[in-house]
Amino acid sequence: MLCEEATSSALPALNVVDLFCGAGGLSAGFQMAGYGVLGGVDVDPDAIATYGLNFPQASAIHGDLRKPPIRERVVDLAKRADMLVGGPPCQAFSQVRNHSRLIDDPRNSLYCEFVRVLGETSPRAFVMENVTGMDQMGVRQQIAEDLSLGGEYAVRSQVVDAADFGVPQTRKRLLFLGCHRRLNLEPPFLQGSGATSALALARRNGSTPVYYEIEHLSPLWSRTLAAVMEDAGNLRIVTVAQAISDLRDLPVGNRHDSLPYSELPVPESAYQALMRQGAGPEVRNIQVPRINLDTVMRLRSIPHGGNHRDLPEELLERYLTGKRWGQDNGSGRLSRRHFYAYRKLHPAIWAWTLNTKADSAYHYSVNRSLSVREFARIQSFPDRFVFTTDPKKGTLPGRIDGGSAHSRYRQVGNAVPPFLACAIAGAFRELFAAKPLAGITSR
Repeated sequence: MLCEEATSSALPALNVVDLFCGAGGLSAGFQMAGYGVLGGVDVDPDAIATYGLNFPQASAIHGDLRKPPIRERVVDLAKRADMLVGGPPCQAFSQVRNHSRLIDDPRNSLYCEFVRVLGETSPRAFVMENVTGMDQMGVRQQIAEDLSLGGEYAVRSQVVDAADFGVPQTRKRLLFLGCHRRLNLEPPFLQGSGATSALALARRNGSTPVYYEIEHLSPLWSRTLAAVMEDAGNLRIVTVAQAISDLRDLPVGNRHDSLPYSELPVPESAYQALMRQGAGPEVRNIQVPRINLDTVMRLRSIPHGGNHRDLPEELLERYLTGKRWGQDNGSGRLSRRHFYAYRKLHPAIWAWTLNTKADSAYHYSVNRSLSVREFARIQSFPDRFVFTTDPKKGTLPGRIDGGSAHSRYRQVGNAVPPFLACAIAGAFRELFAAKPLAGITSR
């Protein structure tokens, strides 16, 4: 189900509460699927400022869920919700080595709060998402058992990649999907395009210069899926260029954070047209960071999809123009800490997983980093979703140092892609529609 097709008056009215909501990626996706968003809670005041701006009818609760006053507000709100969703930080993986349980480790107190709120509110269903590292450390079964609440919920776990659900970025997440036993339903299984298993970006270094091309991994499906990916009118698989090509001419180092759409090219793909819907006359979050000449010189030598490995020997020197910037490791060469920064996107396939820093990806056709809006497009946030910060300056409870510009990148980079969340929400909608909620015993 595509997100623009997800809403229907024939489907039952449903609502959701978002724990550890951040800027609101999960909430945005559920809203796309026609759910009402009752509210979200997060300790970061800047993320909550963004949440409140974009969900004005919802309760944007700033605070630590472990604090009784905050928990009480959240529990009261969640008692009205059909679904509870969230991605609690879970830091203690080493417990699997000493045979203690995940939920008993004090470092996982936020994870415990998700389980606790679930138990106190008994919604019809829930979604808990997290990094796939949880799966790699062998705690998936423990988490499923914790979330089942002693058999009260049927729980399914699944690893998914956002790029298989129309997001122009590969981002793997471990999902736990649960349905209350009173529904007599099994949680849905998400079925995406399968593109990430059939197509990949491959480095070709047998000739000069090095280049990257799309490799077909599955003889049966790759050709078909490649055709879908190349079709700018198709939303099933979206490439970087289909996501952000209309923003390529954003000026570098500008201080203005909005621009009339009339100064941009017309949408060049169905995805761009969809992203612009409901955004008004201007696009926001379009500031592009300044870039130093050394970085520009290196980017000119990196092919689409390439990185520091593709730089010629003379460009590996620490300072190319004589102007000193950043930390110097004393070797006269780029250090390992610089390597992640020299990565140029490939226009013909989805992006790699973005992190929270502006230089985690460089534009494929212009020697610059990306704006917050381009980050947001790659994460599948529509243009009407605006990223902001709490207007209060200085240190605030829960605020992460780095300034307002970095906060906006961090908010986008840490979010669940809304299109992935929309696919999850749509799967639950279809499940519930098959068994009308009116016939289900209320909690």
